[in-house]
Amino acid sequence: MEQFSSFQGYGDDVTGQLGLIWQQLKAPLIVPVLRLLVVLCLAMSVMLFFERVYMGVVIVFVKLFGRKPEKKYKWETIKDDVELGNSAYPMVLVQIPMYNEREVYQLSIGAACGLSWPSDRIIVQVLDDSTDPTIKDLVELECQRWASKGINIKYEIRDNRNGYKAGALKEGMNHSYVKQCDYVAIFDADFQPEPDFLWRTIPFLVHNPEIALVQARWKFVNADECLMTRMQEMSLDYHFTVEQEVGSATYAFFGFNGTAGVWRISALNESGGWKDRTTVEDMDLAVRASLRGWKFVYLADLKVKNELPSTFKAYRYQQHRWSCGPANLFKKMAMEILRNKRVSLQKKLYVICSFFFVRKIVAHIVTFVFYCVVLPATVFVPEVEVPKWGAVYIPSIITLLNAVGTPRSLHLLVFWILFENVMSLHRTKATFIGLLETRRVNEWVVTEKLGDALKTKLGVKAPKKLRIRIGERLHLLELAAGAYLFFCGCYDLAFGNNRYFIFLFLQSMAFFIAGVGYVGTFVPNA
Repeated sequence: MEQFSSFQGYGDDVTGQLGLIWQQLKAPLIVPVLRLLVVLCLAMSVMLFFERVYMGVVIVFVKLFGRKPEKKYKWETIKDDVELGNSAYPMVLVQIPMYNEREVYQLSIGAACGLSWPSDRIIVQVLDDSTDPTIKDLVELECQRWASKGINIKYEIRDNRNGYKAGALKEGMNHSYVKQCDYVAIFDADFQPEPDFLWRTIPFLVHNPEIALVQARWKFVNADECLMTRMQEMSLDYHFTVEQEVGSATYAFFGFNGTAGVWRISALNESGGWKDRTTVEDMDLAVRASLRGWKFVYLADLKVKNELPSTFKAYRYQQHRWSCGPANLFKKMAMEILRNKRVSLQKKLYVICSFFFVRKIVAHIVTFVFYCVVLPATVFVPEVEVPKWGAVYIPSIITLLNAVGTPRSLHLLVFWILFENVMSLHRTKATFIGLLETRRVNEWVVTEKLGDALKTKLGVKAPKKLRIRIGERLHLLELAAGAYLFFCGCYDLAFGNNRYFIFLFLQSMAFFIAGVGYVGTFVPNA
């Protein structure tokens, strides 16, 4: 009993000392720093709010009064010419970059070879960077199979993976037969264009010499596979329904999505070709082409089927690349954009402020820092108040404006908010890696595609003992964030007046669920 009493007394002393230190630091240091962070976060929230409202207003006007691309630009079907024959049709190169795509290579090659276009005016180029010799043999055999059917298909490999996708595309353009091509269509290995894709896109380029790029929309074949893919659909639908549409209609500029698009080869070359200085080679090329005065067209009605990453590991890697790359590109190109004299000041401000700064940097940082760090911290410091308009009203409006792109998933809005906040942890980290150019800045991990493999594996009888590697399923950053939010929620419930604890407990649960890997599809090792 005496030992217990002494131990309890020691604990009380430590607690008292910590409390004293907290009180001494609170007024001169913690309160001013927290107030500054609140002001910065509110400023970023206001930026994001005005950007979302602006985009919403513009898209309403575009939908109500805007002319469709077919009316805005000259578009007419390419007609047969008796004298010229098939030479009246431009020569089109179709590139399919791939890397160990065992599950989807047949789908992508088959879709590309099924494109409706004069057979002597199209070249399908498979750029295989696979390191697995078995997969390389399978892809080469598939190309030979289509070649035996009369398809002009080229199987190209490299002896290295320098530059990853950008390097493969760049080397693919160096082959002698490409010189006869006018346009290049690009499809990632999981994309399946409809047969009429070229008939609907090429006329824009043929009849409008100022257009460099025609971009199609993505259609997700596995959006209903799991809750995580539904969340991705909500985020990407806003991008395609609003961001790409507004950029195309108002500035003839948007970020190339890296696939499901057709480039004018002369514009691609004039803009400097493919560069591997960041992990967003597609956005890099689009910005450089825009600075040279080229215009882009987005076709919202033309959809190309593709696959969303359905495992949490694959999605995290993808989001790291998609967040780190734009931030790094912004750092490299901000001054070049400002000094450019070929485009208007309005367009330069749009690219720098809206396209890069607000969407690619502010949106990621404010989501995590404000809602997962600063707002929870205020429960310990009642002297620091967050106005209701900043804590509730603005976030609610931003969330609703983001969600309008996917009406069928409005009932999942709460889950989407919690999931986006979890992912903002990785996006924020990746954004700072890109801005500071620290390690992992050029990390490129190919997004895993499952194709029909998941159905096959789930159909296999499960082993009696399911082996789970703990290290692969546990994510320490998410668990740490979840613990912090849970502690804040408990303190707010016991001592606070903010009533943030409901949000804090829900958000901590979301981080804990992600932290133990219970997100997305689990693929058994069968």
